[in-house]
Amino acid sequence: MKSNPPESSKAATLSRRGCLQSGAAALTGLCLGTSHATESDPPLEIIDCHTHFYDPSRPQGVPWPGPGPLYRTVLPKHLRELKQYRPVTGTVIVEASAWVEDNAWLLDLAADDPFVLGIVGRIDPDQPDFAKHLARFSANPLFRGIRISVGLLKKLLEANDLAALKALADRGLALDVNGGPETPAVIAKLARRLPSLTIVQNHIGNVPVTADRPPQGWIDGIRAAADHKNVYCKISGLVESAARHSKQPAPTDLEFYRPYLDVVWNAFGDSRVIYASNWPVSDRGATYEDLQRIAMQYAAEKGATATANFCSLNSKQAYRWVDRPRSD
Repeated sequence: MKSNPPESSKAATLSRRGCLQSGAAALTGLCLGTSHATESDPPLEIIDCHTHFYDPSRPQGVPWPGPGPLYRTVLPKHLRELKQYRPVTGTVIVEASAWVEDNAWLLDLAADDPFVLGIVGRIDPDQPDFAKHLARFSANPLFRGIRISVGLLKKLLEANDLAALKALADRGLALDVNGGPETPAVIAKLARRLPSLTIVQNHIGNVPVTADRPPQGWIDGIRAAADHKNVYCKISGLVESAARHSKQPAPTDLEFYRPYLDVVWNAFGDSRVIYASNWPVSDRGATYEDLQRIAMQYAAEKGATATANFCSLNSKQAYRWVDRPRSD
C-alpha cells in the first residue's frame, strides 16, 4: 500500500482554490437556477463528502454492492464525467466494504488522484484489532475517519465502551454514523459523553422523505444532535428516500424537500451542514445533476457565506481533509 499521498509538484502546481475552482458557480447563477458561469463569477469550491468507489472486476470482487444497477466499476473519473449542476472540485470517499484491506485499496486509489481529499474508512471499533488497524491507516493523512452503524454505536454506548471512539478523537479523526431516523438522537447521547469527537450524521438520518410533514421524533432527534457543537450533518439521501417511499422516480422540485431541509438547516445552522451526494447509490432516486441542483439552490437562498460553508468549508472543519495541490 502507498502509505502517503505523493509530494506536491513544485512550480507547475496550482492550489485547489486556484485551479479546480476555475469556472465554478456564481451565487447569482445558483439562485436563478442557471448552470453557466462566467470569468467574472466568484469561485466556489464544491467537495462531495459522500461518494462510494469500488471495482467488481478485481480478482477478489467486492462484498458490496450485490447484483443490480450499482454492480459496475465506479471510480473518481466516473464522478467527474457526470453531468453536474455545478462542477464538483473534490470528494471525500466513504468505504462501504466490510473488508479491512479495502481501506488500503481506497488509499491506493487516492494516492495519485488529488481529486480525492480524504477517505472515511471502515474498521470495527468493537473488535480487538481496531487499534492496530487505526494506527496503520491513520498514518496516511488521507484517512480522515471511520463510519459505523447506529446499531453498533448503541451497543458501545450501552456497554460504556467508548475507548476506541476516544482514540479517533485523539488522532483528530471523525466518526460518521449511518442509520435510520433514531440515529440523530443516539448521536446526541454520544456527543454529550464524548465532546472531543467530531461526529457526522449521514443522510440526515435516513428519514422517510414524503409529501407528509416530517415525523416529530426525527425532528426532535435532529435538534438534540445539533445542540452539540461537535456534530455535523450531511445533507444527502433525500432523493433515494423519496423514490423508495413513493415507488416512483423522486421529485426534482426543491419545494418537495424543503420541509426536511428546513429542519436540518435551522437546527445545525450555516456552519455545520455538509454537501454530500451518496453517489452512485443516489442514482436510485435521481440524476446527480438533479440532486445537486436541489441542494445548491436551497443553499444559495441562505447567501454567499452559507453556500461556501455548505459546499466545502464545513467539511474541511469536520474532516480536516487534505488540501492537495493539483497540476494544471
